[in-house]
Amino acid sequence: MTTLRLALVQTDPIWQDPSGNRQSLAEQLADLTPTDLVILPEMFTAGFGSDPKRFSEPSDGETRQWLQQLSRQHNIAICGSYGVDVGDKVANRLVWCQPDQQTAFYDKRHLFRMAGEHTRYVSGKDKLLLNYLGWRINPQVCYDLRFPVWCRSRNDFDLQIFVANWPGARRLAWRTLLQARAIENQAYVIGVNRTGTDGKGLHYTGDSLVIAPDGEIVLDAGDRAGVYCTDIDLNRVREWRETFPAHLDADDFSILD
Repeated sequence: MTTLRLALVQTDPIWQDPSGNRQSLAEQLADLTPTDLVILPEMFTAGFGSDPKRFSEPSDGETRQWLQQLSRQHNIAICGSYGVDVGDKVANRLVWCQPDQQTAFYDKRHLFRMAGEHTRYVSGKDKLLLNYLGWRINPQVCYDLRFPVWCRSRNDFDLQIFVANWPGARRLAWRTLLQARAIENQAYVIGVNRTGTDGKGLHYTGDSLVIAPDGEIVLDAGDRAGVYCTDIDLNRVREWRETFPAHLDADDFSILD
């Protein structure tokens, strides 16, 4: 399968209301046309509050079960991040669910210290690489976008996904870095961000994007909440790498903790 049908859910979540957000998202996806992959934003259940433990869940908690149910119901893969208990701490965890009931997760590695995230969450250590419908996929979370070594392809992914709560004050960096990651890795890059204003007064402008491996913007969701759909083609990745094989001159490297 070379074509992947995407649905980017650019939402204005209800502040600190996991149940309400799950219900709202389920309603938005109720009439979804045939789709392969649905992507939700970072912290889609409650947003970023000052007390992560207040709305964090066990690893097999209600939100994971809800994602699995949606995956079965719509025959889709679906992913997004929310707070998950790791001992006495919390991880900002992206959970991936497939209709065959395979699940995987990635804990955000780079924690946004300018908002004190590094004091309230535990950092992830392992990169996640998935194979879904013939696509090699690397999910990431928000601030990870600023770290090109961590995001660098070693010819091991065709699609890189960033789920985010990226404030509008830094939208230029968001859009620019998403394009940079696509160009340098010669892969599709998807960024899914939220909209609206959160309970702490931070404003978000959306700007969810789908970017082709040559840097072309395929989809730009602008600043309105909604479900935005498009197709991407694996042949475009393969053809671009053959036409412009810069990846063959990439430097070898290792990531050390």
